[in-house]
Amino acid sequence: MKVLVAYYSQSGNTEKVAKAIYDGLGFVEKDLASIKDKPRSRKYDIIFVGFPVHNHSVPAVVETFIKRIPEGKKIAFFATHGSLRGGELAITAFYYAVSLTAKKQVLGTFGCRGKVKPKMIETLMKNPQDKFWALEAQSASLNPDEGDLEDARKWAWWMLMKARAL
Repeated sequence: MKVLVAYYSQSGNTEKVAKAIYDGLGFVEKDLASIKDKPRSRKYDIIFVGFPVHNHSVPAVVETFIKRIPEGKKIAFFATHGSLRGGELAITAFYYAVSLTAKKQVLGTFGCRGKVKPKMIETLMKNPQDKFWALEAQSASLNPDEGDLEDARKWAWWMLMKARAL
């Protein structure tokens, strides 16, 4: 079984989680690649796709990558975000990512908090409709932490086991 861990990261949060997932896969044939480098997904059995949640959604470059994954491939999504784990904004992004996977098999999703750039929080604090989220995002300043990364490693292993069982 050949595995690709592909990620898009701007601040380094998603890249940290991608590396933890890569490590959690153990001794399978695997590659780690930035989506910016346009990795080819055709030769892989399982593709882990990681992204930062932007405006409750998937960044455009990740959307394009997902749409180019060939039919029949197994996919697992992971994301970083400033919201609380399991929060509505991250879940909305996962729903959208899954909606892009026609004729592909989604194995699961994993989300964890990631530090939001202080300048972005400062900007959002000025908008009444974004203030609550900005306050919430401030508490993610130490994430992803070692607990998040360990959860990502374990999740990756479970996704691999699930893919083998299917």
